[in-house]
Amino acid sequence: MRIPPFVFQLLYRIRRAYWRIAKPTTYGVKALIIHPVDSDRVLLVQHSYGDRSLWSLPGGGYRPARETPEQAARRECIEELGIEVDSFTLVLEEHPTTSAGKRGHLTIIRLHAISDEISPNGEISQARWVATDLTDLPGEPMVSKWVHSALRAHGPV
Repeated sequence: MRIPPFVFQLLYRIRRAYWRIAKPTTYGVKALIIHPVDSDRVLLVQHSYGDRSLWSLPGGGYRPARETPEQAARRECIEELGIEVDSFTLVLEEHPTTSAGKRGHLTIIRLHAISDEISPNGEISQARWVATDLTDLPGEPMVSKWVHSALRAHGPV
């Protein structure tokens, strides 16, 4: 069953309100996914919630007691994009974060896709393979600071 985008929008608002009240420590992962044939292309997404015009890296939250950042990145790739990645992962960066009243820890992981076929779920409004210089994004795109940070850390594959 495909979850409609408005459900993700509602859950996003509820989660942000909770963060303002509870001020939890959260753990998140972002995945810089390298194209299976062209290492100068990466997969970027626009979410169906939050700032929907922002191009970002796929990813999500995880609980360190249940999975590693690498396992979480793989899981998020399958859940959000229906994309399989190979077993090699590389932690590019780790960042302490503060947002919406919470304290967080973000890990950026580099993964290599096995196929360029993507099948986004309702959480993703758009996904596309783009050049690492971002020149083939449409119009004057807004791009997440985490995309720029991951691409700087990425270097040659």
